[in-house]
Amino acid sequence: MPRATLADVAAAAGVSVPTVSKVLSGKKHVSAATRDKVLEAVRAFGYETPRPQHTPRLGLVDLLIDGLGSPWAEVLVRGAEKAAARWGFSLVVTSSARPDFDLRQWIGVVRKRGTDGIVLVLSRAEQEEIAAIQELLHVPLVLLDPVGQRDPRLSTVGATNWLGGVMATTHLLELGHTRIGFIGGPLDTQCTHDRYEGYLAAHRTFGIDPDPRLTCYGDFVVSGGKTHGAELLDRGDPPTAVFAGNDLQAAGVYQAATERGVRVPGELSVVGFDDSLLCEMLSPPLTTVRQPLDDMANEAVRLVSEELTHPRGTAGTRIELATTLVVRGSTAPPSGTRPDGAISGARRRAGSAPGAGRSRPRA
Repeated sequence: MPRATLADVAAAAGVSVPTVSKVLSGKKHVSAATRDKVLEAVRAFGYETPRPQHTPRLGLVDLLIDGLGSPWAEVLVRGAEKAAARWGFSLVVTSSARPDFDLRQWIGVVRKRGTDGIVLVLSRAEQEEIAAIQELLHVPLVLLDPVGQRDPRLSTVGATNWLGGVMATTHLLELGHTRIGFIGGPLDTQCTHDRYEGYLAAHRTFGIDPDPRLTCYGDFVVSGGKTHGAELLDRGDPPTAVFAGNDLQAAGVYQAATERGVRVPGELSVVGFDDSLLCEMLSPPLTTVRQPLDDMANEAVRLVSEELTHPRGTAGTRIELATTLVVRGSTAPPSGTRPDGAISGARRRAGSAPGAGRSRPRA
């Protein structure tokens, strides 16, 4: 198809070409309704405003992240700072979790002072918001640990969440657990979907149908892990292990277990995801799946640098870095199993699949 023009966008939106130009340049005096119609037409046509080829670098990269209070975010920001220095930038960090944060206002501030590129880490980013940032700032935009369906026009950096889910669940199955709870993050996040699919795939490898009543979804915070951990432990047939969608939710499961006098790992094994600083602070230290957050941050900033150098060559790149299982003290064979991890006859008769306790090759 021929490349879309401003006139095409204007005709589709039912406005004039100067109005389209005003919207794309971020100028005021355009109503919100008109702006929305123009941006919708821009997305429909896939229109891209050419980026100037010889714009001098400012030496700035913006990181927009939706929270700075978690250990995960702390590691990520520290990694991004090192990466920015490595690739010749200074990093400007903004938290969208502030009560007074307004995306349009932030875009205006960035437009005024300028930036060379943006790394976006938003667990609740809508496609319209991402499009607005891209269309109004006209700089390289890289999504780190993206949510939702991937836009093939945008570069993204993530981790092998599916494989991480396989490794975490396989570890528990190899120990002899057959009733494994899963506490995911929000249902609309891609990483939650991928980790849950890994959880299911590991069960299929062992010939076990997981109990769907042991699956629940939280919000990646400690309180959610505690709430759902309590729900699982208060069941008449509670799980002997829990795979939590991140380390914060795993910490919440610890709290729920402690309140009920359930010992970790003697009566309940727990696995997290991220390998944040929190893992070594918990007692016992948490078995978890490590995301290479430093490397992810470095790759995101590197992609910004490459898109500045080759604006038509690298946009749309997808990078997935390997996750690894880090075994610590929070996992052990379930009570009632023999030292080799095989399930006792009584527990097997209670409903676990034959052969579930036998060791399988780790994915």
